[in-house]
Amino acid sequence: MRIHLKIKSSNQTIAFDHQPLLVGTIHKWLGRNDEHGDISLYSFSRLEGGKAVKEGIQFDKEGRFFFSAYDNLLIKKLISGIQKDPAMFSGLIVDELILEQDPELSNRDRFLAGSPIFIKRKYGEKVEHIFYDDSRSSELLKETLQTKMKKAGLLDNDFDIHFDLAFLKASVKMVTYNGIKNKASWCPVIIEGKPEIKLFAWNVGLGNSTGIGFGAIY
Repeated sequence: MRIHLKIKSSNQTIAFDHQPLLVGTIHKWLGRNDEHGDISLYSFSRLEGGKAVKEGIQFDKEGRFFFSAYDNLLIKKLISGIQKDPAMFSGLIVDELILEQDPELSNRDRFLAGSPIFIKRKYGEKVEHIFYDDSRSSELLKETLQTKMKKAGLLDNDFDIHFDLAFLKASVKMVTYNGIKNKASWCPVIIEGKPEIKLFAWNVGLGNSTGIGFGAIY
């Protein structure tokens, strides 16, 4: 299930590296749960609606982002937390909530990125960030999703994921999180498999670190 959050702003400007603040806000709303510090079965998009200025990202009137989860109970916790305290950070405040039920995905294979898709692996002593045009990316996206599926009790290996290399505007974006620079892919993905697998990915996201704002898809 997915919830879309519309955010009210009065000409606020937030820092480019605001992602830890957004994560902290989501943890505040969710309160105590089993997701913190574990494999995340949820994902959320980046903040949209602002424009880049010299000091950061400026939101004239409103912004938006979405949050998705495999467990509907987590969505209910988020809604309850927002209703108790809709304030976010830097003067942003949630103004409206729109609930989106799980879509029917039988005839759909292509999904857009709602936040950069981050793939990393440790090879020996080196941590490598892997991008959309790397031949290893498909296997690693599948591997990470299988780990999440196992946690959710879904056992099915009959699917494939790959980046849409025909997308001409694919790029690598730098996202700094608590001082650590992470390079991630901004590119649509193709998921071929049963509708329930595509829906699972639609909710939990793809790649690493979906719990801190990477890998949301729509």
